[in-house]
Amino acid sequence: MNSAQEKLTVLEKLGYSLGDLAANLIFQTLVTFLAFFYTDVFRIPAGTAATIIFAVGLLGAFVFTPVMGLVADRTRTRWGKFRPWVLWTAVPFGVLSLLAFTTPDLGEHGKVTYALATYTLLVLVYVANNLPYSALSGVLTGSMEQRNSLSSWRFVAVMVAQFIIQVLLLPLVLLLGHGDKAHGFHVVMTAFAVIGTVFFLVTFFTTRERVAPVRQEASSIREDLADLARNRPWQIMLLVTILVFVNLALKGGMYVYYFKYYMDGAALADFLGRIGFEHVVAGLDRLLRGLGLGGFQWPHDAATSTFSLFNALGIIFMIVGIGCSKRLADRYGKRNVFGGALLASTLFLLAFDVYPPDAVGLVVASYIVHGFFYGITTPLLWAMIADVADYSEWKNRRRATAMIFSAMLCGLKLGLSLGGALVAGILAHYGYRPDAPVQDPAVVDGIRLTVSVFCSVPFLLAVALLFLYEIDKPMESRIERELDTRRLAGEGAR
Repeated sequence: MNSAQEKLTVLEKLGYSLGDLAANLIFQTLVTFLAFFYTDVFRIPAGTAATIIFAVGLLGAFVFTPVMGLVADRTRTRWGKFRPWVLWTAVPFGVLSLLAFTTPDLGEHGKVTYALATYTLLVLVYVANNLPYSALSGVLTGSMEQRNSLSSWRFVAVMVAQFIIQVLLLPLVLLLGHGDKAHGFHVVMTAFAVIGTVFFLVTFFTTRERVAPVRQEASSIREDLADLARNRPWQIMLLVTILVFVNLALKGGMYVYYFKYYMDGAALADFLGRIGFEHVVAGLDRLLRGLGLGGFQWPHDAATSTFSLFNALGIIFMIVGIGCSKRLADRYGKRNVFGGALLASTLFLLAFDVYPPDAVGLVVASYIVHGFFYGITTPLLWAMIADVADYSEWKNRRRATAMIFSAMLCGLKLGLSLGGALVAGILAHYGYRPDAPVQDPAVVDGIRLTVSVFCSVPFLLAVALLFLYEIDKPMESRIERELDTRRLAGEGAR
């Protein structure tokens, strides 16, 4: 059966998605808690920690990622190009994840050296694992419809990992460490390392590479780069990827300030009381203490609790949106569904501009709807990048899947870096004072504008760019059909 007709089994989709769950248990922890771990647990000076995170991030984006793309596309094994990298990096990834969140007593300079070394090695192994893993989605099947389904499975797993990290990780650290954050992180990261290693092995053993280019001789680096330069869908998707992740970093970094300084504390407490949130936390605490554990140590201020609930509900409804994504994309095409859902999600971000500080219910409801529509787009972004690899092969008769994915991952990292820098820059521009219990009105207004208007700009630009993206539903079918014909002809000639 040819690669465009063969359906992926549930086992293969599940096995593949577990790889992203494993990677995101670590990636989401790094994005959300690495700075906190370095400064508040490992006790590295904040400026030094920021320098380590920023410098290693740039090294990962602009050195490790493109080099790994070139290496992966030129890998030749009996298991394929990309699967072996998932196998080879499974154990090192787990070991380095644990070491990066370990707190040896080495003195101030020793700690900095240890943090720099372990984080650099972790980012290197992460790239060597995650780039081939992402490229693997483009060669498991030649069917664009099956890729839609595969991406939906994958990003449900991503959302599960995101829920665990953003909602449950800190309480788990406090619970399992019995109040000792260093010990708690060690226990949690040990569990993540073991789970992640097992899941990567499951991914390797349950998947199979089916798509290979008709032309078997190796292409040069110059040819690969020239193909990218002529590939307009790739150019558009690179810009879209950067813009999407600028938005994610910008709003993700600013929401904590929004709840702390813009939302009304009394209204937040009243909202939590009306929905019974504190009773749920108290019940969990009693249950765990009855089991002999340390209790459910949840932060007690209303802003933090509402922020956690806000994140949890957003993630749950993103998963619902992901569940709708495949059916919509199969019917209307990925480009149209991606653009329409991204625009709808943006409208509910813009609504934050008009909500007063006591409109807690409206804020939470808007974020739920925003999460639903954004969830529809999440798997489509990566499925469209796989389609861009098909477009390149269709147009140039050469396939450079990992090179295309490496460029997109560079865009992802660049977007996260720009968005993160914008958070600090906007706060500085409006005169934010870190230790002030109450901020000036200009600062509060800047926070409100950021989570509404400023966050909406990257999404709106991305929607506009999609009008130039030529791979619509009819072209998807044409590319899939013609590539499959070429591959069958190539197989028959051998």
